[in-house]
Amino acid sequence: MIEISKISKTFCDGKITALDEVSMLIPSNKIVGIIGPDGAGKTTLLRIVAGILTPSSGHISIDGRDIDIYESGDSSMMSIHELSTMISYMPQKFGLYEDLSVIENLELYAQLHGIHGEAKNEAFARALQLTRLECFRDRLAGNLSGGMKQKLGLACAILKKPQILILDEPSVGVDPISRLDLIAMVNTMLCENTTVLWSTAYLDEAEELDHVVLLNCGKTIFDGAPQDAVKDVVGRVFMFTGISTQKRSFASEVLREDVVLDSVIVGQSVKVLTDGSPITDVYEGMKSKFNDVRAPIGIPPKFEDACIDILGGMKEKESPLIDFMRGVQFAGDRSGNVVEAKKLTKRFGTFTAVDGISFSVKCGKIFGLLGPNGSGKSTTFKMLCGLIRQDSGSARINGIDVADMGSDAKKNIGYMAQKFSLYPTLSVWQNLEFAAGAYGLSGQHRRNTIRKMLDMFHLDKLRNINAGALSLGFKQRLALACAIMHSPPVLFLDEPTSGVDPITRKEFWLHINAMVVHGVSVVITTHFMDEAENCDEIAMIYKGKIRAVGSPDEIKTACTDVPEPTLNHAFIKIVSDVDGKVS
Repeated sequence: MIEISKISKTFCDGKITALDEVSMLIPSNKIVGIIGPDGAGKTTLLRIVAGILTPSSGHISIDGRDIDIYESGDSSMMSIHELSTMISYMPQKFGLYEDLSVIENLELYAQLHGIHGEAKNEAFARALQLTRLECFRDRLAGNLSGGMKQKLGLACAILKKPQILILDEPSVGVDPISRLDLIAMVNTMLCENTTVLWSTAYLDEAEELDHVVLLNCGKTIFDGAPQDAVKDVVGRVFMFTGISTQKRSFASEVLREDVVLDSVIVGQSVKVLTDGSPITDVYEGMKSKFNDVRAPIGIPPKFEDACIDILGGMKEKESPLIDFMRGVQFAGDRSGNVVEAKKLTKRFGTFTAVDGISFSVKCGKIFGLLGPNGSGKSTTFKMLCGLIRQDSGSARINGIDVADMGSDAKKNIGYMAQKFSLYPTLSVWQNLEFAAGAYGLSGQHRRNTIRKMLDMFHLDKLRNINAGALSLGFKQRLALACAIMHSPPVLFLDEPTSGVDPITRKEFWLHINAMVVHGVSVVITTHFMDEAENCDEIAMIYKGKIRAVGSPDEIKTACTDVPEPTLNHAFIKIVSDVDGKVS
């Protein structure tokens, strides 16, 4: 359907190369995943195919016809206007009108595409049902959760039933159940002969696609079926057990081994990817430091393991935050609860967003809040941080009621919002300066801390770039740097890795686990079920209430009908059980 031949794209008068002679064949009526680290060129490639950007060189043909991408006026070629009638494009950034309701946005897109009468009614009914947005048709798009916005964006993109559907990370910030809905919608499009280009940060999602193209630094480094990539790491993935109380220290220590490319916490165990060298020496070395560790067990690899291998493994094997967080000052009793929520309730008009939620977090632990979009996770976060006041119940940090906390007490909290909340028109350096001032850092300590943040998060070369111009991964690094620069003993992270590539996500967790080792308490929300395995305890929230609570392994026991259940299985089952009781 699409032939891309030696496409290159440079910016800033040729100083920045986004794509370097990329070529690929996109088969008809298939879903093709475009994956890769931040800055790999994914979005640039998709925009060129959509006719939004002009490449510096190369050419593209659609269904055997060359595209007049340089607008030469050659009548034998397909014009950009003709191309636009064949393609629907959903951008990475939410591009709808936030001051229009869900149904008003759909009405606007239907008019733009000339969809009227019964065809429009059928398209609306299908889109609203598949996206589960029927109950929110009159809600302003700006008031939707991040996941609901993504679903509305896709609903608008598919109204006209395009021949080519281009989706730039449609599942960013979307919960596992909603991701299944999105995939179901796209598969419906395939039945209608639509070719799909799907950029994604979820490698478990990419593993289910027909074909994937892995980009890095503007070049193609893998092009084929996901299962073909997995074959190269068979026999190189192992699980270490018997280290439940020391899982973070073990994961950090084993990653330093030269033969280890990646280490991942999975509940009470640690998964390791090697370069193919024997695992025996690694086990002997770890056994001398961790007495209870058992001999590693070989396990089937996943597509994520293959991608990490292709990208050369983890470059950063130890977080610099290990030294930085040694200066954390803790208030109160470190053996008690650092965060306490008791019957927290919040209503917005007649809608109850949070309904009597209670939980506690001990010092040096990670507590995860999981749940579908709109379940009440972010609202709970904001009440715990004192950003909004609860209608009833209480929230306490280090024994102090959040409602009574003064500005000094709030400096003990670090908060990273779900939506990038720094100043886009200020540079990286200026944002750090502002955050340092807000947290009361001054003098030489302030200057040293800003330098450390720039260095630790690899932001030094970007210090004079406006935050709004950064890639998503670097935006998230900057946001985390601003949240922790005052060394808070309690950290609230609301979907900190949403939309970032797998390597950057792993770097984030390297930092988070390093802080926790030094006693920092973390409350986190995430839609990546694999990274939720890092949590010591998880609360599953749905429709404003906690539906299950326990360690990741305990939560997974809810799936008695699955031989080797994952948190993804548990998430879907718990939500489905609640819906079954309600219906």
